[in-house]
Amino acid sequence: MTTETRYARSGEVGIAYQVFGAGEIDLVLAYPFLSHLDLMWESPAMSHFLRRLGSFARVLVFDRRGVGLSDPAPGAPTLEERMDDVRAVMDAAGSERAALLGMSEGATMCMLFAATYPERTSALVLWGAMARSTAAPDYPWAPQREAVEEAQEELIGPMWGQGATIEIFSPSMAADPRAREFQARFERQAASPMRVQQLFQMFLDTDVRDALPLIQAPTLVLHRRGDRAVNYRAARWLTEQIEGSRYAELEGEDHFPWVGDSDAALDAIEEFLTGVRPGPATERVLATVLFTDIVDSTRLAGELGDRRWRELLEEHQELVRERLRRFEGREIKTTGDGFLAVFDGPTRAAECARAIVEDVPALGIEVRAGLHTGEVELMGEDVGGIAVHVAARIAALADPRTVLASRTVRDLAVGSGVEFAPAGRHALKGVAEEWEVYSVASAPLSTSGGR
Repeated sequence: MTTETRYARSGEVGIAYQVFGAGEIDLVLAYPFLSHLDLMWESPAMSHFLRRLGSFARVLVFDRRGVGLSDPAPGAPTLEERMDDVRAVMDAAGSERAALLGMSEGATMCMLFAATYPERTSALVLWGAMARSTAAPDYPWAPQREAVEEAQEELIGPMWGQGATIEIFSPSMAADPRAREFQARFERQAASPMRVQQLFQMFLDTDVRDALPLIQAPTLVLHRRGDRAVNYRAARWLTEQIEGSRYAELEGEDHFPWVGDSDAALDAIEEFLTGVRPGPATERVLATVLFTDIVDSTRLAGELGDRRWRELLEEHQELVRERLRRFEGREIKTTGDGFLAVFDGPTRAAECARAIVEDVPALGIEVRAGLHTGEVELMGEDVGGIAVHVAARIAALADPRTVLASRTVRDLAVGSGVEFAPAGRHALKGVAEEWEVYSVASAPLSTSGGR
């Protein structure tokens, strides 16, 4: 669903935006204080979140001025300038009236927009929102200004670009090295340290409480009870100030809606905007599924002991992940002593599998692998369907240092340079009929990811 990035003129500033989805509702998405229209599609969690929104709405998403792909601008944008930018994007996209989904700090602009331009606001959804960023005598739901400034000086400022903000905004992913690495890259490419400091100072002065009684649009306030960045009591208070608004409190501690149980949030948003409660959300796509497995892992673990076995697993995972990156595979999950990954083509999958089984023995272990191309169901960050089961069963048939593939993989890889040798017909446990299986005898092993 990745779309073309275009630019809307807001005064002298170019605002980068994208439009995707084919729903009957126009939905403007206002990110937290940072965004990057290209990188957001590289994150499986963010991509899933966006695709779900696009399944029931025509989504307009943009980078605010001075951030991501939008033009740089002196200083931090005011709320008024940011509202101008939203109107510019809506005009450029031909949207007369839209629902607004404001997340975190982006929600304050959406609240002010809804109060100022009721004729252009059909509905309002607020996620992880606050009306004021710091505490006041009549607003105890936020931290003291001094505490927020201290956090900026000691954590966010010095460690910007290293992914440290994942601890606050996406704690459930903080232990995942790849997630932290992506967060670091996202920080660096979305905004410079100077820009972050400017945005942070602007954030400290944000207070839209006076606008809340003026909001006329139907409003849904969503918040996770354990949110580390914004106290859920601020969202409850916010709901009380907007006449007729609805409040839904979800479980979890992640501040960003695309992290954790994103489908619970998406279900609530879809029902609120469309009036229809969605069923279980799945996307079906054609993909090549790869399963890998360390041979005799139980015996090795007993011989090596817990500490050395953990070290060996980490070395193995680092090697496999590097090969997945090289051949453009998407890691779905580890399976204790193996990996489940998907590819958008059988050739890259075969090349990657051969690279893994040929390179892993340098660590003192052996791996086997199985491949199958078929329809898979994308379920958040996981995958399912018969194609996954077939690939797992084929992997279980393989000998050490062997890659086995279904006939479908062989047929689709014709002309690629990958060589296949017949490995017989086999009954796969839990799968109907017998399957023709082939060994991947050799592959060109393109370092660029190839075909």
